[in-house]
Amino acid sequence: MKPMNVETAKWRRDAIENVPVDMAEHDARSRRRRTIIIAAIVLIVAVVGAIFLFGGRGEQAEKAPAGAAAPGAQKGGGALPAVTVISPGRRQVGRSVTATGSLAARRDMPVGVPGEGGQVVRVLVEPGQWVSRGQVLAVIDRSVQTQEASQLSASIQVAQADLRLAQQNLDRSQRLVARGFVSRADIDRLTATRDAAAARVRVAQAQLAGSRARIGRLDIRAPAAGLVLDRNLEAGQVVGAGSGALFRIAEGGQMELLARLPQDELARVPVGVPATVTPVGSSQSYQGQVWQISPIIDAATRQGEARIAIPYNRDLRPGGFAQAVIEFGSSVAPILPDSAVQSDDRGNYVYIIDQNDTVVRRDVRIGDVSDQGITIIEGLNGDERIVESAGAFLNPGQKVRPEMRRQ
Repeated sequence: MKPMNVETAKWRRDAIENVPVDMAEHDARSRRRRTIIIAAIVLIVAVVGAIFLFGGRGEQAEKAPAGAAAPGAQKGGGALPAVTVISPGRRQVGRSVTATGSLAARRDMPVGVPGEGGQVVRVLVEPGQWVSRGQVLAVIDRSVQTQEASQLSASIQVAQADLRLAQQNLDRSQRLVARGFVSRADIDRLTATRDAAAARVRVAQAQLAGSRARIGRLDIRAPAAGLVLDRNLEAGQVVGAGSGALFRIAEGGQMELLARLPQDELARVPVGVPATVTPVGSSQSYQGQVWQISPIIDAATRQGEARIAIPYNRDLRPGGFAQAVIEFGSSVAPILPDSAVQSDDRGNYVYIIDQNDTVVRRDVRIGDVSDQGITIIEGLNGDERIVESAGAFLNPGQKVRPEMRRQ
């Protein structure tokens, strides 16, 4: 009985030691089975997807004619981008240029003190008032000058009395010469006395005339007919030759716009062409004419002035800001929408589509920009196929599928 008990215990011990080994193998076999199952499922899904994909393409290939490519397909298999193109042709457009500038009097005349000046007694005009040539604008006190003129007038009378006396003495002596009572030397002396008296009369008259002229210059007068723009004078003010401009007058009331233009545009504007001037903040426009082109260009801004004469209107005030559209004839040229013209460091350009449906860059020179579009004055004939928009997404040499837009 004892050996039997030993063997039973040994068998039990071996069974206990082998249990962990059997469980590990079981877990490893389970993981392998799961991996194989997952791989099989993935493989099946991939095969089904491939069959579906290639089967659909095969049906499309059977439907398409043999050897024909699908519409919009490139050699690489991608679809060609569709772009809208236009053929603008050539139209007659007015040539014009837009400029801005300041309003001013065409002839701005500063008026100051013409004489030695003095204290202002009266000011007779106000800004905005029309004056005629020679009209008195202000009066300067002349009490001292008037007394001097009276003194000179009296000296003329004294000189004239001396002249009459000298003439009478000469006449009497000449009657006595024939009788021998008066010598020829006496006649010469009396003649000289008479001539000196006559000269003193003329001197006194000239002095009086000069005094009256100075008195006249105490009246500040308008040098020409026009509109008073400014007044820098009040009664009681003491003025002189160094007082500067006391009044400013626009000759004839004519105004002008000093339109500033770039050098290249200034060279295109001839004298005598019409212009439409619109003050800033106003909906009213006024017709003018270019009467002078600046002979110099500002070295800092590379701009010059076109002076546009404008008839008087109370709404046109010197110093205001205005815009002018200068028209100088017409031309025949293509007109493109803003979206068709692009620019970079090399200048303005458009994209055209050649006969092979390939994008080609074409440099252009633009002219007037208006509500109708941009006038192309150089670079296009008008019969090209031009990309209307989306040019920023294209590259030269790229193949596209052009679609002509109906005009």
